[in-house]
This record gives sequence, C-alpha cells and structure tokens, in this order.
Amino acid sequence: MSFEGTAADIDLASARFRLVGRVHRTPLLHSELLDAHSRSEVWLKAETFQKGGSFKARGAFNSLLAALESGDRRGVLAVSSGNHGQAVALAARELQLSATVVMPEGSSPVKLAAVGGYGATIVTKGVTGENREDVALEMAERLGLRLVHPHNDPLVIAGQSTVGSEIVDQVRALGIRPTTVLVPVGGGGLLAGVVLAFRELLPGVEVVGVEPASANDAQQSLAAGRLVALSQTPDTAADGARTLHLGSLCWEVIRPRVTSVMTVTEQEIAEACWWLWSRCKLVVEPTGAMTVAAARQLRRAGEGDGDASSKQGSLVCILSGGNCAPRQICDLLGPNIRETLS
Repeated sequence: MSFEGTAADIDLASARFRLVGRVHRTPLLHSELLDAHSRSEVWLKAETFQKGGSFKARGAFNSLLAALESGDRRGVLAVSSGNHGQAVALAARELQLSATVVMPEGSSPVKLAAVGGYGATIVTKGVTGENREDVALEMAERLGLRLVHPHNDPLVIAGQSTVGSEIVDQVRALGIRPTTVLVPVGGGGLLAGVVLAFRELLPGVEVVGVEPASANDAQQSLAAGRLVALSQTPDTAADGARTLHLGSLCWEVIRPRVTSVMTVTEQEIAEACWWLWSRCKLVVEPTGAMTVAAARQLRRAGEGDGDASSKQGSLVCILSGGNCAPRQICDLLGPNIRETLS
C-alpha cells in the first residue's frame, strides 16, 4: 500500500505543537531491579499509560487533527492488529468523526472489545494478516473514507516521534544521557519517528529496533540494504509485530539512520512480560515487552566481558503498549517459565 509523501514531509515540530493536551505525557520510570538484571541503568518509557493503552494515540490524533485543520471531515478507516485501531477509534470519537477498523480474524479479544467500545465499526470477516491492507484500501475507496495507515504515513510517523521528543525532555530534566534507546518494531512507524526525534534533539544516542526472531524482516532489510518482506504472517505472541514488512516510508527513514535491529525469542518475550508484571507492577503486552527482553539479552551477551558488576550505560526501553489480558500472559509463560521465574 503506497502513500504520498517522503521523509522530508514528516513535520516533527507541528506534531509536538498539535498534540499538546491531546495525548498524555507518559512517565519515564526507573527500575533498580532491572538495572541489576541488565548490567545497565534501565529507564522505561511507559506508553502503557497512553490514551488507548499504547503509543498509537499519538499518530492517530496527529493525523486526524491535521485533516480537520485542512477542512477534511470525512469518516476514517484504519487497518490494524488492534492498537492502531483503538487509537483511531478513540481519536475519531473525541473529534466527532466516524471510524471503521479492518482487523484480521482471530485478533486479540481485548483489542477487539476496546475498538468496539470506542464506537468504531469493526470489519474482520475474511481479513487475514496478508490481505488486510488490500481490504482496507478497497473499502476506503468504495466508501469515500480517509485511510489512516498505522505507520506508512508522514503524519502518523510525526505523531509517533513525540515519544522520542518526550524522552529527550525527560532525560535532560534528570541529568542523564542514555547510550541507547530500544524501540519495538512492527511496521516501523515508531522506530522511524523516534530516530528522527533523537537525530534532531539529542544526536549521538543509538536508536536500536527490537523485533521477534520469527518476524525479523527489519533486521533482514538492514542486512540486505533493501526492503525485505516475509512470505507469511509470522507466528509470534507480539501481535503488534506481525507485519510482513516495514512501511516504504518508514524504511526510507530507517535505512540511513538505524544501524542495528535486535531480535528476541518468544521465551525471552515471555520472561520480560513476567518481570514487568510481577516485579515492576506494569501491565505490558508482548510487543511492548520486547525492549526489556532485549535489555536482558544485552546483559547476558556482556557476561564474562570484564567486571560483571560494571554497567554498560543507560538504556531507555520503550514499552509501546499494555493492551492484553492476564490470561494471555499466563498462556504465553506456560508452567515451566512461571516456575523458573517465581
């Protein structure tokens, strides 16, 4: 699915101004327990406390508000595994617009209920991870709706960039300078926005993507130097990362600015969810927990490299969302992991 616009059209300053008072300024939390288990000073950007339960509210509100500023009051249509759909439905309700959300069959019941609860019309029949964008594009054209893509859109990427600009404000207020920011990767909108914000406001900080090992299209793309697509929807608990490839516009931003994408296993994701839930008292969905899984992986990779008690510097882990049910985490963990971590 293609959209008009290039990286030059991503207006970070307008998004920062537009979203004041529209979305929450989420906290940057510190966990000494995670410090001890990662050989780093770990800070958690808790987008779990954002409107709609994820960072997606930023891109959705920025896109809808910009359209209203231009006089476009058409109903909106979103294609989503859940969080973007919730965000668009919520923004549409607050701005008095109609919303339709196309979601794959078998989407998270928690996310389906939330999208419906915000008043959106949900379309799932015959929708798969492979055809959902085609279904959404056909419906938008047929019904005269404005399509709000979850990541491949300059306004959405600009909205997501405010996660990065907030982190910069917060670390400056705390008097710290992180060495690395870990960002979950699905379609690439959050990674693209965050790396743009840091390049503008706090250059020199490494922005690293994190994706499931079974959905490593971004990692493959960086290695190949071209956009790589998966052949089928990946099997991962991180439903926000079940994309087949990065958005073309996201890739335009990421390719020259991001040098590394890490991958994490399903067990590592499960362990991170458990740590965040049981020790930090944070409800984080599997996609959002990938960054903490990566932080713990970095610790294991560094063991035996000099003094094991020394720290590798400050890390910021973006917890991208918290839309999940306790049962999902229990099923993800399984009895063996629960016993190991209890």
